[in-house]
Amino acid sequence: MSDLSALFAPFEGGGLKLKNRIAMAPMTRWKSPEQTPGPDVAAYYRRRAEHDVGLIITEGTTLDHPVSSHSERIPAFHGAALDGWRRVVDQVHEAGGKIAPQIWHVGVMRSPGDDYPNAHLPSASPSGLYKAGGKTVAPSLTKAEIRDIADSYARAAESARAIGFDAVEVHGAHGYLLDQFLWDALNQRDDEYGGDAVARTRFAVEIIAAIRAAIGPDFPLILRVSQWKQQDYSARLADTPELFGAILKPISEAGVDIFHVSQRRWWEPEFESSAMNGAGWVKRLTGKPVITVGSVGLAGAMSVRDLNEEAKISTDLGPLADRVAAGEFDIVAVGRALLSDPEWASKIKEGRLDALRPFDKTTLEVLL
Repeated sequence: MSDLSALFAPFEGGGLKLKNRIAMAPMTRWKSPEQTPGPDVAAYYRRRAEHDVGLIITEGTTLDHPVSSHSERIPAFHGAALDGWRRVVDQVHEAGGKIAPQIWHVGVMRSPGDDYPNAHLPSASPSGLYKAGGKTVAPSLTKAEIRDIADSYARAAESARAIGFDAVEVHGAHGYLLDQFLWDALNQRDDEYGGDAVARTRFAVEIIAAIRAAIGPDFPLILRVSQWKQQDYSARLADTPELFGAILKPISEAGVDIFHVSQRRWWEPEFESSAMNGAGWVKRLTGKPVITVGSVGLAGAMSVRDLNEEAKISTDLGPLADRVAAGEFDIVAVGRALLSDPEWASKIKEGRLDALRPFDKTTLEVLL
């Protein structure tokens, strides 16, 4: 068996202290009726903390902006739902884990037929587009609406600190609202929120700055980013390290402590000039700690379109541990493998590889 000790070494950086390098990736579960996480959700997260997951990043939670979600079964992060999240935090802490909520705004990734009280309202969007070359499906956000959304992010992050979370993560990836502003295919504005790749960072910069002002200097702020989008797996924000660095610089300087870098396959190089993956490049370009994620523990790539298919287990984690030991990235986020097996981390640590449970579509129906 490969030496996996690097995955279980303590981590300290970006304001976080973790017992190991294993994180639970955020995965939407649709199990919070009326947008409030119940005792079953708290127990679901606690089980991962009990079995050696150092940091839990919750499923995406919605802002108090009326079109930030696309279902009333997705948990909110405001109002009465915060009482449910206090229970989650308490359960994870009792089990010795750390936890951060992921706060998100889906932007134009919703439809009028979605299961949500405000489904009749138009989606939020930089330019009204859902995909490259598509038709306009919503009005462009006004500057006043943009300010309101930034304030919603800040309120959610402030609530995370107030109820005892250990950090907060902003979802800035996968074609959701923040990412829609970064992506030229969807952001065709001609004001200060549009323009070239660096100019298009203004929305993200304002959100991060608003959050930082609300939570203070010492509460860890994580930002999830990706090149790929759900609307287009081949989409890229930058084709060169130089442009990638130029995009990341103002966002990082606005107050990000840790970057969470999503790839479909963690082992693939981001640019031809190096074998480093996307997380490795972000760490080199910003100097900030990074989380890598993308099909960890699986034999194939993550796909939004094939979540109902069984995913074969990969137990060859030696290369992953080696790259953690070498400092390419700092934390490893595990998605479907951990969703299907709450004991995944402890089984890996103890060498019980034959006992690992594979992912299949039945996993999505229950909170294991």
